Amino acid sequence: MKNIFAFIFGGLFATGLMFSGMANPEKILNFLDIFGSWDASLAFVMMGAIAVAFIPFQILSKQKAPKTVFKEPIELPKNTQIDTRLVLGSAIFGIGWGLAGICPGPSLTLIGLGHYQALYFIFAMIIGVFIFNKTMGAKSC
Repeated sequence: MKNIFAFIFGGLFATGLMFSGMANPEKILNFLDIFGSWDASLAFVMMGAIAVAFIPFQILSKQKAPKTVFKEPIELPKNTQIDTRLVLGSAIFGIGWGLAGICPGPSLTLIGLGHYQALYFIFAMIIGVFIFNKTMGAKSC
């Protein structure tokens, strides 16, 4: 049952990415091009996502041991400190997103849409995750 729900909601997420334009690298790059052909529409998509997620995250963050509807534990970040690693990691993520116009979730959607160039991004993302796990993974928890 859990896998059926994951499939349904994953499909709903992918559909939302496609309809909102988040799976279109050109639209992402236009959003990031504030001095050129800026397209602010994705700001509204992001605000909508924050609005939908805000209350559930507030509820979960107040619980001692938050769990999913299937009673599985949810591991929320415990570190609230803004440090060099966080800023540097965010910058690397943002630069990669800005260069490619692709974010991790939509990269998988792009493959489903037949944009196989996303495989370059996904390959680089997997290498980045591997490098992180080998160098910093144990220290990050």
